[in-house]
Amino acid sequence: MNRRLLRAAVAVVALAAGAAQSSAIYRWTDPQGRPHYADRVDDGVAADGLQRIELPGEAAAVARLRLEPGDAGPLAWVDNLLPGPIEVMLLAQDGAVSASDPPLPARATVAAHSAALLARIHEGDARLRVLAVPGSPNARPRDVEYALPLPSAPLRVQQAWGGRYSHADAENRYAVDFAAAEGTPVVAARDGVVLQAEAGFADASPGEDEALRLARANFIRILHDDGSMALYAHLRPGGVLVRVGQRVRRGQQIGLSGNTGLSTAPHLHFVVHANRGMHLASIPFRMFGPQGVLVFSEPTGD
Repeated sequence: MNRRLLRAAVAVVALAAGAAQSSAIYRWTDPQGRPHYADRVDDGVAADGLQRIELPGEAAAVARLRLEPGDAGPLAWVDNLLPGPIEVMLLAQDGAVSASDPPLPARATVAAHSAALLARIHEGDARLRVLAVPGSPNARPRDVEYALPLPSAPLRVQQAWGGRYSHADAENRYAVDFAAAEGTPVVAARDGVVLQAEAGFADASPGEDEALRLARANFIRILHDDGSMALYAHLRPGGVLVRVGQRVRRGQQIGLSGNTGLSTAPHLHFVVHANRGMHLASIPFRMFGPQGVLVFSEPTGD
């Protein structure tokens, strides 16, 4: 899987006179010739090699920005739409806000299905946007042994930790791609609560634009009790068998593998994430396979 699952990872919600904007992603090629896709631009990326690609429609339903009247100016609230915590950042559109309390950008962690007042706008036109990332930045992942998410399929790893094709960035560095025929049962590798799910996209089509395919991967994200989150991606159309907010147990079937999104062949992309401060980072994990604990080599870092 290439670079990021934008619909899964980051929601970008904008308000301009009450209307939501479409989101965008960026594409560039690193010195090694590897393409990268992201919702933000890494430091050091040459501007002449950067491509901005607009994505239609609203971003993933992670958070909603609300403006309410206040005595000294509009109040900017953010609603968390997920059954788990999120971290948010409130920014001004094109420098439109000249004074606020606190000054923008403002950040906060918002509890599950709750709201937080991010800022009071004192001066300027209140054209704002909010970035939202699932999970709490205070997560403290434990060393836990995960179950194999495809227990009924032969164990075949297409790409492991640090894979050069698409596991070279921080969000996918410790991801594993398991080969699996479309429709193979996917089970929860650990107990948790379904934080996000998407099942409405069709299979990958080689003729489609890569950036659009990147944003069209069906997936399930499960929040664990230590704040870490497991992502199960590239599920088949309609391949989500659980609902958001549902508690699932290790070994319980949650979906069906597929070939949606930016995928070259049917497989399951599995990764454990932690929010590291307005961005998701993959973390190493231990997993039990048919012959015992699986061993994935550490990324080299080059």
